[in-house]
Amino acid sequence: MKKKFIYTLSGILIFGAVGCKKFDDFGGTNVDPTAITEANPGALLTNSLAGLGGQAFSTIPGYYSQYFSQSQYPDAMNYSLQQLAFTGVYSGTLNNLQTIINLKVSNNMTQVATILQQYYFWRVTDQWGDVPYSEALKGIEFNTPKYDTQEEIYKGMIAALTTAANSFDGSAITGDIVFKGDVASWKRTANSMRILMAVQLSKRYPGANDYAATQVKAALADPGGVITTNEQNFKVVYPGGPFRNTIRNGYDGRKDYGESKTMTDLMAELNDPRQNAFGGSSEQPGVNTTSNVGIPYGFDRTTTENFTNNNVTWARVLRGDLRQDTSPMYIITAAQVYLARAEAANLGWTSENLTTMYNTGITLSFQQWGAGTPSAAYLAGVALGPAGAGNNKNIAIQRYIASYPDGITGWNIWRKSGYPVLTPAAAATNSSKQIPRRYAYATSEQTSNKVNNDAAIARLPGGRDTQDARIWWDQ
Repeated sequence: MKKKFIYTLSGILIFGAVGCKKFDDFGGTNVDPTAITEANPGALLTNSLAGLGGQAFSTIPGYYSQYFSQSQYPDAMNYSLQQLAFTGVYSGTLNNLQTIINLKVSNNMTQVATILQQYYFWRVTDQWGDVPYSEALKGIEFNTPKYDTQEEIYKGMIAALTTAANSFDGSAITGDIVFKGDVASWKRTANSMRILMAVQLSKRYPGANDYAATQVKAALADPGGVITTNEQNFKVVYPGGPFRNTIRNGYDGRKDYGESKTMTDLMAELNDPRQNAFGGSSEQPGVNTTSNVGIPYGFDRTTTENFTNNNVTWARVLRGDLRQDTSPMYIITAAQVYLARAEAANLGWTSENLTTMYNTGITLSFQQWGAGTPSAAYLAGVALGPAGAGNNKNIAIQRYIASYPDGITGWNIWRKSGYPVLTPAAAATNSSKQIPRRYAYATSEQTSNKVNNDAAIARLPGGRDTQDARIWWDQ
């Protein structure tokens, strides 16, 4: 994989883009990347933060997790995209963040860039498995970086986050459109990521004294704390105009996707009022009526078009007033953190009260989406029993709901837990006819980095680069 030293937003299909202009409304960082002779660290940080919206709304993983269905062109929903490239995020956002680190403009800028790098690496490895990490972004001398194992990547990310969370000082942060330079918020975010990453490894490290449990306990003990309120959520709020909410921006271009019937059926089964936020009757941001008419998942184009033509108020992703130009894109929330803590408590990793962690996570998710406070009847209907495997389903489903519409996270939860139970697309076009477990590597990796790509493929189950090969934490 050859490095391209350019300063652009990542714009490949999976990662999304905000736009080709820079963000003069976001702190005066208007910079033309084709004209600069010296990198502007504030502009690079702003662009890296703005690009997070594309991470929080990734449609292909959203199809695989069955958060979404396609309403007209069902190819991606039916698993046609089998080999995808990760190079865009390396040459774009990850390289921008590495430039900030290399410039050493301030210690705190370095720590923020380090935290964000781990977030983007996290998203990449969860989709492909083994990818370049330790030798990535090091310049021309590492033009063909090795693919680190996913175990090495996860341990490297958690270590980097731990160091960053404890290395802040009083130096300036410029271009921070999320936390406005607030160090306490960045510490909480780093520690929350540590918890979410460690819980993701429960299949590989299930024991209370294993690596994952140790990392959860260390993050909880960190004096920087974790995200515990919706006011502390890691989210991007766009200024509007050309720099808009990612879902709003998506519906301005393509209107051929919406909430899946899988999702609306789940919400109906639970009588979950968050559905009033999750589905809107129109792609127009000013139309604030809800819809619970999910698009049937995984059918051919004729069947899908017939359904949407006959059900014009089929559910778009989010109600219109929640995807306006300036609506927030949630990256990591208090609800997600509490529910991960509930999973850790259920595994016996911590002594935290299981029911408290679980109910608090559900309550925060309800409040995040304007659904009030969950009723006693709702909580009773999804209640947990004594700690143990019998709780896995309910915890996983609440984590899945609380992560909507973040397709990558929803896909992760399903792959790790098996919940909710998902039925593969009836019109699947891949050879196995099963829901993909990963992305296969792009063919370009065979020409640009063949030796290291071959080594990564050899480590996959069966030694074959397919959508069905489970990544390390999924084995």
